[in-house]
Amino acid sequence: MSNVIQEFSRFAHQYDRYNIIQAQVAETLVENIPLSNYDTILDIGCGSGEVVKNLQRKALMSDCFVALDSSENMLELHPSTENIIKVCTDFNAKNFLDELPLKQYDLILSSSALQWSKDLDFTLGKLSKLSNRFHAAVFTSGTFKTIHRTADINSPIYSAETVQESFLKYYRHVSFVLHHYTLAFDSVREMFQYIKKSGVSSGEKKLSYKQTKYLMENYPLDHLEFEVLFVKAKN
Repeated sequence: MSNVIQEFSRFAHQYDRYNIIQAQVAETLVENIPLSNYDTILDIGCGSGEVVKNLQRKALMSDCFVALDSSENMLELHPSTENIIKVCTDFNAKNFLDELPLKQYDLILSSSALQWSKDLDFTLGKLSKLSNRFHAAVFTSGTFKTIHRTADINSPIYSAETVQESFLKYYRHVSFVLHHYTLAFDSVREMFQYIKKSGVSSGEKKLSYKQTKYLMENYPLDHLEFEVLFVKAKN
């Protein structure tokens, strides 16, 4: 089991208390979906269901909604209705498409998940075969930028430019919008607690004790920074 899956599974029961930014991102993602009839929708990295909850509020639910996540604990939290099919598989796996109930979808969605693709070109190459329309929100390397700069480490996730390049390889018509968010805390210790349990840092290289102590003493902000690339892609 990968570090990402382990972290999401470990804190799944507390996730909805800490996914503040992810919830905002999912809401924005769904707000930007054109009103239309989507008979089949695939949600990549569905988590506890923020995307489907927003689709329901917008009355955009499909006849068949496939919720894919690598964590069984997360899928247990995801809403269940007769038109929702839950699939537990890792989109990094070579044959993950074989686990899906359908081979074509009117729309693919992904909110706050694709940053954990081990090979983004591989993942997008596979997914582009399933649908001509893909809307995604991807956390990019500007997330926690002051933490990384203060600790003198590199971001573990892709840059916005890298994500853009990958989408442009597989879709003819693509638009990008980069959003920045901040989340304030009363103490650096609370920030670290949030990072640990929110899933934002899943799979990230852990700081050494010395680096953590230095950060606790020298982090210059009272907030965390987030950078999210919103993508609309179609062929």
